[in-house]
Amino acid sequence: MALECNIDAAGKAARLKAGILGVLGSAALGIGLATGLLSGTFWLVATAGAFAGAAFTIFEARAGWCVVRAMGIPTRI
Repeated sequence: MALECNIDAAGKAARLKAGILGVLGSAALGIGLATGLLSGTFWLVATAGAFAGAAFTIFEARAGWCVVRAMGIPTRI
């Protein structure tokens, strides 16, 4: 399956910014886990999920492809 570019430069920039913020947020959660401020399976899964989502958003920005648009749902950016 080839990924066709379906977003413009503004969409790429918005997704890259969101992805970077997501990675920073997941890093903050990871620090909370490492220091013992947060504990439990819920926070571990939340941290992993936040990082995976952010990494995928960065992938979308680099590839110029949006999964939501690929499903036919219009987006503003």
